[in-house]
Amino acid sequence: MGSVQYEDPSTQKPETTKKSNLFRYNSPLSQIILIGLVCFCCPGMFNALSGMGGGGQVNSTASNNALTALYTTFAVFGILGGGIYNILGPHLTLFAGCSTYVLYAGSFLYYNHQQHQAFAIVSGAFLGVGAGLLWAAQGAIMTSYPPVNRKGTYISIFWSIFNMGGVIGGLIPFILNYNRGEQAVTVNDGTYIGFMAFMSLGTVLSLTILPASKVVRDDGTKCTNVLYSNVTTECVEILKLFYNWKMLLMIPASWASNFFYTYQFNHVNKTEFSLRTRGLNNVFYWGAQMIGSIGIGYTMDFSFKSRKKRGIVGIVVVAVLGSVIWGGALANQIKHKHDDKVLDFKESGSGYAGPFVLYFSFGLLDAMFQSMVYWSIGALANDSEVLSRYTGFYKGIQSAGAAVAWQIDNHNVSPMSQLIVNWVLTTVSYPLLLVLMVLAVKEDNSKEEKEQVHVEKEQVYVGGMSPPGHNGSVDC
Repeated sequence: MGSVQYEDPSTQKPETTKKSNLFRYNSPLSQIILIGLVCFCCPGMFNALSGMGGGGQVNSTASNNALTALYTTFAVFGILGGGIYNILGPHLTLFAGCSTYVLYAGSFLYYNHQQHQAFAIVSGAFLGVGAGLLWAAQGAIMTSYPPVNRKGTYISIFWSIFNMGGVIGGLIPFILNYNRGEQAVTVNDGTYIGFMAFMSLGTVLSLTILPASKVVRDDGTKCTNVLYSNVTTECVEILKLFYNWKMLLMIPASWASNFFYTYQFNHVNKTEFSLRTRGLNNVFYWGAQMIGSIGIGYTMDFSFKSRKKRGIVGIVVVAVLGSVIWGGALANQIKHKHDDKVLDFKESGSGYAGPFVLYFSFGLLDAMFQSMVYWSIGALANDSEVLSRYTGFYKGIQSAGAAVAWQIDNHNVSPMSQLIVNWVLTTVSYPLLLVLMVLAVKEDNSKEEKEQVHVEKEQVYVGGMSPPGHNGSVDC
């Protein structure tokens, strides 16, 4: 665990692999598909549960409090998660993280009968710990395993598989509550049991993920070099993130990226639609995420030869689309203020179309925004140890924003105020990400990372340890 491993980049010998075998178990593509399936089953189903608004309950208080507890602990363990992943590796980190999702869904099954929110709040706090571990591991895998020039494509593959979980998860309450009509306000037990079954499967699947040292790209190179894995080093490196100007530029985007869920779920889907229609809406919301991730992934991998230019184009595309969608949300909010009729996909006719398109567009924007941020993180480095910390920092700040957002809603802040804050936060993040692209993104990070390897080898030698033998692997 605490040992140090190095390999001089110049001595690395590519392993022989067959390029045609796209689905080798130890290939980056196979591992990205597997982590996508894990997230399909766990956070994908969680998203479907949250997307119904109020966790499928008529009163949002228990759900809001549980989500506040969740994102409070998530904020802490999201930041710590990268260091924990570097120490424990993918198996223990992912398994521990996934197991907490089942507990959370079970707490709402309990609430369906007892109406006591304490269990939901405690399980939300546990899920925040687990989610911090899972997403730090996922971020490291998704940003460091793919080839350097195909990170956007691999991110879109992951995002599509992951959000298929939201699509299937949306079908569960839609089908199980379809015949209950407009009068039903709380989902039935079978809905929560269905979520728990998928989450349990995801927990088992997490054990299939390989560590970076065992993943081999099609050209024969291994993914990353593990420099160190001990508690002291990880604590120091995590603290340094708060002084890292690259991470500071990403704070508004990180804060905004889950902040808008409260408004979208509780004040569009939950407020404007019947229970069964909310399930149907979620099918399309998460389906739109698949479309959005594929579109932005293609843009940020193939639009220009220069990686920096691709990043700039991607940010501009998301900024323009985001402004249009939030403008549409403003128009819808003004209209809904004067007409608060609950819409049903079978009963409301053409009146359902406009709010449905808006909610669909929210899903599209969410995937494009978050894929853009992940791509930006992946463009800052190639090494999984560095990227696990970067993505952990991103998820930690993101979760702190979400915790605040759910409590803002619990204190009855008006939907219009929430909408404006969301629009401002996302708008402020775009120019800061453009600055990051211009100043921090290089066409090739390998030279800088080789120099970092040399510096850290010297630091180890000065500290009294002789440099170990060549037994690691280096990101190319």
